[in-house]
Amino acid sequence: MEHFDVVVLGGGPGGYVAAIKAAQLGMKVLICEQEHLGGVCLNKGCIPTKTLLKSIKIYKDIKNAAKFGIEGVNTEVLKLNLALVQQRKRQVVEQLVRGVHGLLKGNKVHIVFGSGEIINNNQIKVNGSDYKVKNIIIATGSVPILPPIPGIGGPNVITSNEGLDLEEFPESMAIIGGGVIGVEFAQIFAEAGVRVSIFEMQPYILPTVDEEVGQILRNELEKKGVKIFVNAKVKEILANEIIAEINGNESKFPVQQILVAVGRKPSLTGVNPDVLGLHTERGAIVTDKTMATNLSHIYAIGDVNGKSMLAHTASMEGIIAVENIAGHNSKMDYKVIPQCIYSFPEVSSVGMSEAEARDKYGDILVKKFHFRGNGKALIEDQQIGFVKVVAESKYKEILGVHIVGPQATELIAEAVVAMNLEATAEELAQCIHPHPTVSESMQEAFHSVVDKAIHSLDDLK
Repeated sequence: MEHFDVVVLGGGPGGYVAAIKAAQLGMKVLICEQEHLGGVCLNKGCIPTKTLLKSIKIYKDIKNAAKFGIEGVNTEVLKLNLALVQQRKRQVVEQLVRGVHGLLKGNKVHIVFGSGEIINNNQIKVNGSDYKVKNIIIATGSVPILPPIPGIGGPNVITSNEGLDLEEFPESMAIIGGGVIGVEFAQIFAEAGVRVSIFEMQPYILPTVDEEVGQILRNELEKKGVKIFVNAKVKEILANEIIAEINGNESKFPVQQILVAVGRKPSLTGVNPDVLGLHTERGAIVTDKTMATNLSHIYAIGDVNGKSMLAHTASMEGIIAVENIAGHNSKMDYKVIPQCIYSFPEVSSVGMSEAEARDKYGDILVKKFHFRGNGKALIEDQQIGFVKVVAESKYKEILGVHIVGPQATELIAEAVVAMNLEATAEELAQCIHPHPTVSESMQEAFHSVVDKAIHSLDDLK
């Protein structure tokens, strides 16, 4: 029976990063993946979704070419060839999967493809072979949630997994769930000319996003013809329609295809909590800030622990787990994790929303700098949105930053670094930003927190 210092179950962004880090720290490592290296994020989530959105973005920009002084583009014949878009998506995914494989091999990580099963905290079985291990890292990810709606198993119903592989666009699409996944798919289909409807049970879409930011994105989606129904509960799915109760009133909505995007739940493939005595809550493995479970030598990272179902969270959790296995005293900080939505316009945030900050601190500062005052945003014709800073009023400690607008998913990294280093708004306002760039809007927003923004009259009102 072969022995390893660390065995990682799952080759997603948490698992493969943990395996590489463990190997870099001198450990003998085995990684077990039942399908594709890179996990859901690389194969069925983050990467393929954003690849499709890139094609949609180029299509959108070409349609608006005349606005930039470009003539001769016949928008009447312009169309998206979804089969070719899918072909490019597959190429991108395959290249990245090969890259992950190369990184693992280069770091001398042993790779086994198959479904691993934990026998006890020092033994696993893969493809009928047993392996002795000192430490186990569970990184088995998550699967889409299918709510108990009559008709949800019908042929016209898909999840995000199937939605990413469509070879042609339907005429109409109903999306059940107005969270991040639902909104990104709504963007893809609506820009391609599909009649899209979103059904969200909460009073507003994107319930995890600052409400003011979510409202801007809702307005932009509705401009594209997306019909958004909130306080909506889908009661039944039929062959060519859905029955939904909206604000207490039941109605029928004709639709060709339904996408279920109500979220994901931890996958415990190869893990039997009852047999092992592993603690779980609401289907997720319970871990502390070192990523340790209640069982010695067993750690759980990524979606399977249910704390923050984001790829970059999983990667950091993997590093934290390995550092603790190596004898360090590392702890995960969940207060400064960025969230991104790759919509048009983009959305990103880190830290507390305005409502959360008011609940905790009472007296706070909330300042915004609108992109309409930024030269680069005007050049790019992307002046919708703002940078919003939520700060504690006495010391101007940054509690949260929320961005809706151009390059929001890139700009948020500055706020993450600042909050992680406990920088004040005053210190950030003093950081020189290059001109002309969209990043100047960050500096302007922090100027507004300290006193007044330079390129805005809003603070004079």
